[in-house]
Amino acid sequence: MASYHARNRDPLLDSNMQAAIERRGKELLGLALIVLGLLAAAMVGTYTPDDPNWMVSTDAPVQNWTGRIGASIAAPLFMIVGGGAWGIPLVLVAWGLRFALHSGEDRAMGRLVFMPIWIAVVSVYAATLVPGETWRATHSFGLGGLFGDTVMGALLTLVPLGSHLMVKLTSLAMAVVMLAMAAFVLGFTWPEIRRGLRHAMVGAIIVYGGLMTLLGRGASAGVAAARARQALRAERREAARLAAEEARMAEEAAYAETLVEEEAVPEPAPQSKPSLLARVPGLIRRPEPMPQPELVEPEPVQGYDKMPGTERIQSKIAAAVRSRKEAAGVVAPPPDPQRPLTKGRGRGPDPLLLDTRRRGELPAEPPVTAPQAPQAAPVFAPVKTPATPELRAPAPGATPLSTPHLVVPDMLRASDFEHLTSEEFDQDWEPVDSFEAGQPLANDAPPQATARTVQPQPMANIPAAQPRKPVVAQPVRRNPVPSRRAQAEAQPTLAFEEPAVAFELPPLNLLASPTSIQRHHLSDEALEENARMLENVLDDYGVKGEIVSVRPGPVVTMYELEPAPGLKASRVIGLADDIARSMSALSARVSTVPGRSVIGIELPNEHREKVVLREILASRDFGDSNMSLPLALGKDIGGDSVVANLAKMPHLLIAGTTGSGKSVAINTMILSLLYKLTPAECRLIMIDPKMLELSVYDGIPHLLSPVVTDPKKAVVALKWVVGEMEDRYRKMSKMGVRNIEGFNGRVREALAKGEMFSRTVQTGFDDETGEPVFETEEFQPIPLPYIVVIVDEMADLMMVAGKEIEACIQRLAQMARASGIHLIMATQRPSVDVITGTIKANFPTRISFQVTSKIDSRTILGEMGAEQLLGQGDMLYMAGGAKITRCHGPFVSDEEVEEIVNHLKQFGPPDYIGGVVEGPDDDKADNIDAVLGLNTGGNTDGEDALYDQAVAIVIKDRKCSTSYIQRKLAIGYNKAARLVEQMEDEGVVSSANHVGKREILVPEQG
Repeated sequence: MASYHARNRDPLLDSNMQAAIERRGKELLGLALIVLGLLAAAMVGTYTPDDPNWMVSTDAPVQNWTGRIGASIAAPLFMIVGGGAWGIPLVLVAWGLRFALHSGEDRAMGRLVFMPIWIAVVSVYAATLVPGETWRATHSFGLGGLFGDTVMGALLTLVPLGSHLMVKLTSLAMAVVMLAMAAFVLGFTWPEIRRGLRHAMVGAIIVYGGLMTLLGRGASAGVAAARARQALRAERREAARLAAEEARMAEEAAYAETLVEEEAVPEPAPQSKPSLLARVPGLIRRPEPMPQPELVEPEPVQGYDKMPGTERIQSKIAAAVRSRKEAAGVVAPPPDPQRPLTKGRGRGPDPLLLDTRRRGELPAEPPVTAPQAPQAAPVFAPVKTPATPELRAPAPGATPLSTPHLVVPDMLRASDFEHLTSEEFDQDWEPVDSFEAGQPLANDAPPQATARTVQPQPMANIPAAQPRKPVVAQPVRRNPVPSRRAQAEAQPTLAFEEPAVAFELPPLNLLASPTSIQRHHLSDEALEENARMLENVLDDYGVKGEIVSVRPGPVVTMYELEPAPGLKASRVIGLADDIARSMSALSARVSTVPGRSVIGIELPNEHREKVVLREILASRDFGDSNMSLPLALGKDIGGDSVVANLAKMPHLLIAGTTGSGKSVAINTMILSLLYKLTPAECRLIMIDPKMLELSVYDGIPHLLSPVVTDPKKAVVALKWVVGEMEDRYRKMSKMGVRNIEGFNGRVREALAKGEMFSRTVQTGFDDETGEPVFETEEFQPIPLPYIVVIVDEMADLMMVAGKEIEACIQRLAQMARASGIHLIMATQRPSVDVITGTIKANFPTRISFQVTSKIDSRTILGEMGAEQLLGQGDMLYMAGGAKITRCHGPFVSDEEVEEIVNHLKQFGPPDYIGGVVEGPDDDKADNIDAVLGLNTGGNTDGEDALYDQAVAIVIKDRKCSTSYIQRKLAIGYNKAARLVEQMEDEGVVSSANHVGKREILVPEQG
């Protein structure tokens, strides 16, 4: 019996402590194995056969690092298994790391059993290798030890394949078996092997790409340096050539001047023939720009049609230059085909005049003198060619050296041809009769010019390569456009004394600046690698698909998966925890993308970007919007600001565990209203049963009452809000408007005109005539501000007065939108007894922060996913229509809140309304209870509205039981039991007897 009680005793340590001790023990075991493995590696690595051991006795000092003991162990190991001794330190270190890192240590016993077999295989493989000279000189066995030599000898004896072939086959087979068993003995699994191979392949590709990039950069630098050297040499050659040409031109000019001086009595030259002296300045000075010469295409010579387009242009330019020199009596050698003739300079001599002394290998043409004739411009005119030109053969008397009949002005230079293209040179030209009769040109029989048009060949249309659609879609990180208010605050102001204002919105500089945020950007290569890794992880779980897009954000990155046909989205969604574990992420959220055929997988970034409130409040989406009650919710996955309108929601329900960022989000929403609206436009009622979160706002002008911390007063405040809603509806009914915007619009019009509101009502009928009597009712036009009720913890209120709280919330949620009254309710316990079905049905807009279970996520949102959030402001925002958006809430510190509150308190104390927490008078309270269904009638305690009805039923029917009251009043069993207990306490019925019956103590009423 004692042993039985001993077995049933509670353990000394709880399960968590036992698990922690077990983990620490495994880590210590791993460290011990690593140390033993390193000692074994030192022992095997410093082994020498000359060390003294139990088989060899020498006086030589021990060279083994582990001393005589290590030498005594290493010597027999190498004698028996040879190189297989290296397997012992490898196994010890590998399993030591697994135990220390808790990676597959549960597989140790099943894998280490095969360690001796693996060492034997390693020994046989080492025996197939050829030992070096040092080993053969100091050992009487091979690299595989005695065991390896014995096995190899047996194989060579039994298998008659020849020693060389048998050794090679055995080496190959033992290598394969050795690697396979090494992976098994060291504890590797097939997914780990694949992951290691994949990482090795990716690393090799990255290293290869880096080497190719470095080689490409080096080659580019070498090519650039070679081009620079070539350009420098070309400039030097050009400078030398120009210097030589200038020297030659100077010699020609000096020679011309000497010829002029030798003429004693010069003959007067006719008007039409310019002298040589008149032509000399044209050779040594830059002439004025002249019209471009018009050329006649020469008769095609042999091989001319086969010239490329550039060579034909050069031949035409050279022909024009030769014609000019023939007319001027200047001898010039033929043009050098290696030197471009179309390159001219703006200053200096004509580069087309080539130096004959530098080109002695080319024979010069004999000088030809041409008769002087007056120049007429234009000399040549272009001829329009027919659509299909006819190619003619060369003239019979033409020779390859015959020159075209050209008359070119003396001012022709190469710079005149620089702007011409090959198409302009391909135009056809013919001579115009501009010479007088009897003045033939150099040749008596001019050749016949043929009109020819060269049609350019159209280029082949090569289709452009279609680029691969990028997977990574980096968001454009642009700064948000500042609002007009932010721009005005950024402008410097002069320190003039300004008149005191009734109220001023808090400035943005009270909040932390977004410039101090450290932004982290992932490269496209890293995102591509993560996408491929995610595809492999999904493939391991049997999910076929492709990552088609990657959208990085400030906090999380969304990978869009295009699933294979027939794959259910619920199957991928159910793998969220496995995906997070395989990707080594804190959590993973998987959901469908509305309106698209992809599945979004959201993984957290390694570095989380901080979201500040000032960046959102300063944006144009918040400052310049027309929203009545804007709320700065934060940023979405892409980094864009998310601003919602509370007036359109019209109420907001918030849920999240402790530390998920719920209270900070409520502070940011309150500050959003304070930065946008004045006390005349928006008033606040704050209910804070925890007495900590919202007490800092006590005393700001926007409050209708002090911050409510007593749950009983919270019920009174909510009833006052219900009464205010009813009063507002009566006022709007008198004005004939449908909502608060219409009412305030009428008020602004009346105030602008200086009028009073008037309304004609019927007060009765005339006694004599019977006609209705009407009176005009006038009242003051007063605008109605928005009222926002903020409840920080709803669970505490539901525990104190659940029925009354639920009735008030239901009434306000159903009807308060048009009256300008809106609710923001938060709870850290999103259970069904706090967020009832009635509340959920009237709060279509909800925000869920991180919760503890999938059940809580379903309670607040209707679906899973909130349990996978990261906390610290990470939220799921469900707007109307069940569209869920993931947002990251901004952070605002307590110091910033205090500075803003102190700024608001400078404009005077708030205008409290006493009835908010003190309660209305009795008549109005009864009306409010009647509206809410809480009218108690004669029950003075007012704790239960159905008590009097239950008492009346019991007195009338003379029966009292819980089930009977439940059936009569159609209420729940617990409620009926409380009513019966209350009647027993007040003496209406007696206590139950041994059979459960109660006596009615109140006499029957006649």
